[in-house]
Amino acid sequence: MGVKETFRGYGPEQGYDFLHDALVKYYASFGVAVESSEIFISDGAKSDCGNITDIFSNSNTILVPDPVYPVYLDTNIMCGRKIIYMNGSPENNFLPMPDESVKADVIYLCSPNNPTGAVYTREQLEKWVAYALKNDAVILYDAAYEAFISDPAIPRSIFLIEGAKKCAIELCSLSKTAGFTGTRCGYTVVPHALVRKTPDGRSMELNKMWLRRQTTKFNGVPYIIQRGAEAVFTEEGIRQCRENIAYYQENANIMMEALARKGIKFYGGLHSPYIWMQCPKGMKSWEFFDYLLENLAVVGTPGAGFGAMGEGYFRLTAFGSRENTVEAMGRFMEKL
Repeated sequence: MGVKETFRGYGPEQGYDFLHDALVKYYASFGVAVESSEIFISDGAKSDCGNITDIFSNSNTILVPDPVYPVYLDTNIMCGRKIIYMNGSPENNFLPMPDESVKADVIYLCSPNNPTGAVYTREQLEKWVAYALKNDAVILYDAAYEAFISDPAIPRSIFLIEGAKKCAIELCSLSKTAGFTGTRCGYTVVPHALVRKTPDGRSMELNKMWLRRQTTKFNGVPYIIQRGAEAVFTEEGIRQCRENIAYYQENANIMMEALARKGIKFYGGLHSPYIWMQCPKGMKSWEFFDYLLENLAVVGTPGAGFGAMGEGYFRLTAFGSRENTVEAMGRFMEKL
């Protein structure tokens, strides 16, 4: 970038071909066929989760899970849209399923889930796709944590479900796959088969609408960041990322073992960096936060921050050092 002959300025807003090609091969590695023109490179899944609503009318009804990653909810509150909640609870293992009595236009799903760590099975996703097709709805599927899925029976992409390309947009992130939290890079897949009617009856490809939005409001991810992202999907890059993820998964195992020994109910952890634990002794989320901070000098995230159904729960993360994880769980065992 410091040499005139190799300098790159404004690139294609939807990303360079070399990264598209790498992602096409990556998706193919777990059985999904996507076209290069269906891929849009961005500065992260959070940005796309918020910005994707630009292509939808404010008159749409939005279905969001509770507990929920806040950007899903707050983005639509800012637009004044009608929001319906689907409750995650111990009864459904924090994996809410379609309710045929509820009519929604846009549905947010996240699997593996942030904050609960819960993961939808193939059969459960098939029901969601069937619901979306029946109701002419669009699923916004946040797959930011797909790299943590280790069971081949669990879908790493919603596009492994038949019919999903006619009703779903998939949003992904390199923050969790490859530690791109500071460099910012993600990608969104909008299938050409995803077509919906406008209020005046015209058929519109959402792919074309998102392309128009991105080329109008976004100047693209820097060239050198995209070269780094390309390296993530090489054989060596994937090996190193798997090694890092295995490290975090072992952290999760350490936390799960400690919680199990203490008799504390929890969810997640198996295919996710997050553990969603029930606050002990009937404590509320912020009450437990204060207790941990003051008595154990351990910090986590109160579940109430993710919605009403998060009250009484607490999110622990495996994104830490082994030393800190072992120390924190040692304090749990001694003082909790």
